Amino acid sequence: MNNRRLIIPPVSLPVLVVIFILFLLVFLLFSSIVMAAFAKLGIPPQVAYALFLFALLGSFINIPIAEETSYEPVIRVGEVRFFGIPYPVPYFDWEERKVIIAINVGGALVPLSIVIYELLRLVYLGQFGLLFNTLLAVAIAALFSHAIAKPVKGLGIAMPLFLPPLMALILALLLGDGNPPLVAYVSGTMGVLIGADLMNWRKIKNLGAPMVSIGGAGTFDGIFLAGLIAVLLA
Repeated sequence: MNNRRLIIPPVSLPVLVVIFILFLLVFLLFSSIVMAAFAKLGIPPQVAYALFLFALLGSFINIPIAEETSYEPVIRVGEVRFFGIPYPVPYFDWEERKVIIAINVGGALVPLSIVIYELLRLVYLGQFGLLFNTLLAVAIAALFSHAIAKPVKGLGIAMPLFLPPLMALILALLLGDGNPPLVAYVSGTMGVLIGADLMNWRKIKNLGAPMVSIGGAGTFDGIFLAGLIAVLLA
């Protein structure tokens, strides 16, 4: 008699079909939201869809850019002999750890490319007043993100998901100067990237994680979402 039990029960074909349909509906809903946000930024639909796919696939790609070394206290056990009898003696020591810092393609590089495009377009159109307001909004959003971001041991930099978009929305309403979606996206994106990740660079190596990804931690990290949510709210 076989007493082995299945840890994961078999899934019937109808259940798999339902799961696939739900996944497809969620994907279509999210892609439509992303396209609507990009449309408010004035990005053509073909380019917006390509950026969406790059962000989706690029969220699984991390490019190493630096390596940091940290030292952590550890407890080791030595041995001391007394009259030929060994005794274990614990003692403190320092252990070297290597931390690889990477940048996520979908969560950082794609939003950064959009920001650079929008800023260069402002320069090309001669809208220097809006450019100044946008950079001011980025500085304020970065300071705000840095204040609410918390380094979590073994994980990375954590922060509330909806606070940066709300701050970007407020800044867009105050400094939008006729184009609130632009200010919302740039400040929401760069605020998180600069304030949460780059301004905590020195703390990253002490988090105890073997690799920390800027803009990573899953598909469409806070950097990508902060900009999109802020644009939709603006």
